Amino acid sequence: MSSEGPYTRQRAGGGGGGGVYPGQQGLGGAGYGGAAPGYGHGGGYGGGGSGYGGGGASYAAPGYGGQSQQQSSYGGGYGGQGGGYGTTNETFSVEALSDQGDASKRKGGKRSMALQALNKNVIMWAAFFTVTLFVYFVLSGRDFSFLMTYGAMSRMFGFGILNLKTFTSKRATGISVKTLQLYSLVFFFRLTSIIRHEGYLPYDKSGDWLYHLIEIMSLIFTASALWGCLVPFKSTYQGDMDKFGEMNVPPGYGAVYLAVPVLIVSLIVHPNLNSDFLSDCAWTYAMYLESLALVPQLYMFQKQTTGVVELLTAHFVAALGFGRVMEFLFWAYSYHELQTKNGSKMPGYLALFSQFVQLVLMLDFFWYYYLAVKNATPLVLPSQGNAMGMV
Repeated sequence: MSSEGPYTRQRAGGGGGGGVYPGQQGLGGAGYGGAAPGYGHGGGYGGGGSGYGGGGASYAAPGYGGQSQQQSSYGGGYGGQGGGYGTTNETFSVEALSDQGDASKRKGGKRSMALQALNKNVIMWAAFFTVTLFVYFVLSGRDFSFLMTYGAMSRMFGFGILNLKTFTSKRATGISVKTLQLYSLVFFFRLTSIIRHEGYLPYDKSGDWLYHLIEIMSLIFTASALWGCLVPFKSTYQGDMDKFGEMNVPPGYGAVYLAVPVLIVSLIVHPNLNSDFLSDCAWTYAMYLESLALVPQLYMFQKQTTGVVELLTAHFVAALGFGRVMEFLFWAYSYHELQTKNGSKMPGYLALFSQFVQLVLMLDFFWYYYLAVKNATPLVLPSQGNAMGMV
């Protein structure tokens, strides 16, 4: 509604003029245009003008008992100068239509921007799925273990999005450095295992050079994003929000609360597919740690006062989650292969359990991510009072 609506723009309807001399017309105020006549002193009725918006001149009726036609209009009635609602309504109608047109344009602009954002989302994910289909039909042996390669490709895609977001916007807002630190450890330790031995590579043909290349690129993308957050765009990094685990440790070192306990567990409980202690422990450490590496990022989402997550950051987290879903499907079928040298299946159970826990923690995120992509709006998470279910 315009700030100058019908009530603010209406001219004040004054009462009629004071005493009107004989033969003079009674002047009505500008107002409703006068259905109600004012009483004249000389016995005549100050005639009202025509109805709304009409407002003809008022007149004096003849006096009783031969009195002159003197009238002293008490209030003059609501007479005919004002024009009442007529002119004002016409002006308001024009302005109202103009305001409605402006509002329609604004809505149309927002709708257009939303469609553009939605189109970008669709194109980005469509390109990813197109590439993965090409890899599956051309570069893989179409074995079930291709799910591991698929999960690795999704992770690489996610960190590619993160680099796109960071270096195009030149901002590190909303990104958890602790999550990047943990993923750097994940890719480094996994590569130290799979480059030296083949026990944990996908059986599929893509598990040879392609899987190695994907993991190397993921490490490069992770290190690049970490460097961007800590060096060129450090002033935009929200360290006051990235507070996971900062108890009795220097600021920025909260990731040790995840990295150290997981390392201890992996040294104790690990499979023996490579028959090499260091290689087996390195791969197991990467597997367990990856299940918890996103926790600082999700924790940071909760601590953001607005609850709004940039859509590219949301795509990054969603891509990592999608990759974890693919790997969970693979290990749900193959977990029994992860055995200790004594034949215990405990490493397989622990790997499957850790991945399942991560997916449960991300359920709320996946739901709000779906709503954000569907409506082409920023991802809005519940406030701290209604925090997500994972922390």
